[in-house]
Amino acid sequence: MAEAATQQTPTEALIATLDLPQGGWSDAARKDALSRLQQAGLPERRDEYWKYTRPDTLTQPQAVSAAVRASEDVALFDQIDRLKLVFVDGVFDADASDDLALEGITIERLAQADADLHWARDLYGTLEKNGQTPVARPLAALNTAFAADGMLIHVTEKVSKPVNIVYRRTSETADVMLHHVVKLDAGAEFTLLENGPVAARFNGVLEVEVADNASFHHVRAQGRDHEQRAATHIFTRLGTESAFKSFTLTANGVMTRNDCVIELTGDDAAAHVAGACVGDGGDFHHDDTVFITHDAVNCESRQVFKKVLRNGATGVFQGKILVKADAQKTDGYQISQSLLLDEDSQFLAKPELEIYADDVACSHGSTSGAIDEDALFYLRSRGVPHNVATDLLTLSFLAEAVEEIEDETLREEITARLAAWLERHAA
Repeated sequence: MAEAATQQTPTEALIATLDLPQGGWSDAARKDALSRLQQAGLPERRDEYWKYTRPDTLTQPQAVSAAVRASEDVALFDQIDRLKLVFVDGVFDADASDDLALEGITIERLAQADADLHWARDLYGTLEKNGQTPVARPLAALNTAFAADGMLIHVTEKVSKPVNIVYRRTSETADVMLHHVVKLDAGAEFTLLENGPVAARFNGVLEVEVADNASFHHVRAQGRDHEQRAATHIFTRLGTESAFKSFTLTANGVMTRNDCVIELTGDDAAAHVAGACVGDGGDFHHDDTVFITHDAVNCESRQVFKKVLRNGATGVFQGKILVKADAQKTDGYQISQSLLLDEDSQFLAKPELEIYADDVACSHGSTSGAIDEDALFYLRSRGVPHNVATDLLTLSFLAEAVEEIEDETLREEITARLAAWLERHAA
């Protein structure tokens, strides 16, 4: 009986394997996050927002080993003029990275930012904590408590080129947590790119504060790391007449859960979040979970998610638009669709609207289906090979999500990567 009484809970077992960074300006936020994690516990399948996705491989004490394979994704944005920051197995590689100096922006590492009055002190863990209500996100609290590194980016004006965080993996057992914080001052404009295989298991948090009249653009490619397990979280708060746009491309990976929590707190703000996912195989599981809160007048939000699934792959979408009582003239749009290329694949969707204002235009829709046989026949009758015709229709299906990328060069890069994936996986 004594042994049973002292048996650790899953939350205690995981915490026991981790070292809590001590001291410095982030200390209070870390201890608060740890307390919240201990109180809430790690996610379980019985939790409402995890009923479609098993969290066990994200919460067990040791990461499942994942084979290291050559990946083209580390070169995805190489043709673009950008400032490159490189992490290898979650460790910052200064030699492979560019000089951090760039006009209109300051870039520091979380592990090295030790000033007591650091600007990130008021942001680190703040948006993550706000995003725990009304839905608990304990993996994000775990990250805030234990992430030892990440990038702290303060943008004061329009930045001349993007910052590209490149992830590389050399270890089959790399278990990585990174926590990035981005602050845009009033009127600033900034683009953040992310790509490459991070780790065998990855827990990532990105907190973004977008001040009045500022614009943040984010393009992320979660690449061809076939056995990776990942849980990522984006938390953002928007000021008056500000803009936030985020796009994620996911190709393969055993299990991926992408959470995005957006607060529109200033009038006339706009938030767009989109994703294109292509998955192959019965062990592929991809989950997009989005929660957007409208808490200001005349704001716009768009959620556009497309998934192409084959050979027993599973896709999940959970998206909610919450419109508070004073958020009049809200324009909220949500669409989630899947293209199933065989009868074994499945798409599970839970779109939600919760509206307390009376002057709004909100809509949501979710569909799942196969390739349009009439369109396929049309292309085949004009001499287009079956595989090529299928790829053309698939790219057309994904186009609405990809079009959410504002920059044409970045949009073309993502489209080319999707086309290459389809060609490799042609039947």
